[in-house]
Amino acid sequence: MDLKLELIVLPVSDVDRAKAFYEAAGFRLDLDKAAGGSWRAVHLTPPGSQSSIIFGTGITSAAPGSTQGLYLVVSDIEEARAELVGRGVEVSEVFHDAAGLVYHGHAAGEVTHRIEGQERLAGLHPDRASYGSFATFSDPDGNGWVLQEITQRFPGR
Repeated sequence: MDLKLELIVLPVSDVDRAKAFYEAAGFRLDLDKAAGGSWRAVHLTPPGSQSSIIFGTGITSAAPGSTQGLYLVVSDIEEARAELVGRGVEVSEVFHDAAGLVYHGHAAGEVTHRIEGQERLAGLHPDRASYGSFATFSDPDGNGWVLQEITQRFPGR
């Protein structure tokens, strides 16, 4: 059985502001549809992704900015970071973990879900190991994204 992640719901406070942010970041607009004044859905897809995001009015009751740890996998983190910065997105500097552990979190307010004892170090992973280098950014509401460099996937992926 295939189970494919299709859509992630993001809670936002200002639909037009969020739409402008994600379009500026390079996400493709797939749908912007409203029904009356109480429902609107905006659906966007990150470049190269098969999964998308959706936000709007009447879409979720979750608090704006409460979604964290959304990973965008990139083959070259320095290039991806530079492109996002060039598009006006505030992106953290590239970092890695001293022990090579998984990182979740975002730059704004540094809300994290790190493993106890994890030490975040500046710069690329010293061996440029796949899964080892990160950068973070947040949308205007604080929904947190993690860029992760993956050049060679684990077996079976």
